[in-house]
Amino acid sequence: MTTIRTFLAVAVANNWAIEQLDINNAFLHGDLEEEVYMVLPPGFQNSKPNQVCKLMRSLYGLKQASRQWNAKLTKALQNMGFSQSSADPSLFTKQTCSSFMALLIYVDDILVAGTDSIQIQALKQLLDNAFKIKDFGNLNYFFGIEAFRTPKGINLCQRKYTLDILQEYGFLEAKPAPTPSVCGQKLNSSEGNLLEYPEDYRRLVGKLLYLTNTRPDITYSVQQLSQFVDKPRDSHLMAGHMVLRYLKGSPGKGIFYSSNNYLRLQGFSDSDWASCIESRKSLTGYCVYLGDSLISWKTKKQVTVSRSSSEAEYRALASTTCELQWLLYLLADLRVEIIKPVALFCDCSSAIAIGENHVFHERTKHIEIDCHVVRQKIQEGVLKLLSITSQNQTADGFTKALSKPLFDRFHAKLGLPKGSLEIKNNKG
Repeated sequence: MTTIRTFLAVAVANNWAIEQLDINNAFLHGDLEEEVYMVLPPGFQNSKPNQVCKLMRSLYGLKQASRQWNAKLTKALQNMGFSQSSADPSLFTKQTCSSFMALLIYVDDILVAGTDSIQIQALKQLLDNAFKIKDFGNLNYFFGIEAFRTPKGINLCQRKYTLDILQEYGFLEAKPAPTPSVCGQKLNSSEGNLLEYPEDYRRLVGKLLYLTNTRPDITYSVQQLSQFVDKPRDSHLMAGHMVLRYLKGSPGKGIFYSSNNYLRLQGFSDSDWASCIESRKSLTGYCVYLGDSLISWKTKKQVTVSRSSSEAEYRALASTTCELQWLLYLLADLRVEIIKPVALFCDCSSAIAIGENHVFHERTKHIEIDCHVVRQKIQEGVLKLLSITSQNQTADGFTKALSKPLFDRFHAKLGLPKGSLEIKNNKG
């Protein structure tokens, strides 16, 4: 999804045409490399007993089907002059002297963007001749995400998906909550009673996880809920219901990518030290902007226990550094030139010192070597660590539950539209 968001942010900023298409019966186009036999379908078994079918082409349900289809499509695109991205194999690009075209694949759904609409139409014709496609025209609805483009930019939201969740769990008429989680609340695995039907909770968490693709404001809350899917309790379900009540107040909210955007990469990294009351592991939170467009964010528990807040912040910096380096590779494939060094903001001066100073041996000798990727990228001139106050730290909302005033500030920094859409009836 980060690749998709980056793809759209770059396309909108460069005023590229964005179109969508679908391959008919994609898995049936795959070529089998080994002999595969199938039991005769119902109706043929009685007429031809003790016989089986030898498959000449791929079928839906085969383990090999998705891989063989991907190989077939990749080969076809490469024969058309496209180059496959090393940063993300689902991205293909084609550069000519007069045009540039980028193509993003998700199984059988394809997004095409480029500088020349004639070249895009020619590509569609080639794909239709090879596989038979459905042409959906300009980007409108894909992967459950609604895209609305205007001359000012493109807005991405999951309003229909959100309304379906609210209807399924009976929250269409619920009272909206001002924030997705209670400030200072720490969920654990011992308080409350075990749920009789844990499948409902797991299904809810799965749906909310997909909703975070366009709703960064609920990322922290959903991350907390996802830790208890093995043995959920009623306290966890209540916390999930608060997220639903928050979504009830603004089901159509999403992210906006402006067409008037200077493509400058910058990141924000933060950590909440020993926030897990059971394991005492810290929480990493980061977000990355391409100009004014938020393209990447994450909330994740760190894999080891940090001995100090500085170490926790430094581990968060390492995770953000890896994300920034990968995005630089991805943007290079999209022919976007990023001015280096990339600014990475952190509100911990000691973590910045660890990244820039080799003298802190006694304090850092226990930290894993892979964390020192931060130092390496600073020395290579890839990024520059900059200090920022905690009040201005955008990533703060990805590491903890905030009060209403602080959450509103965090919400505004994400670039999400203001206001809310009350649901008056079941039709929304």
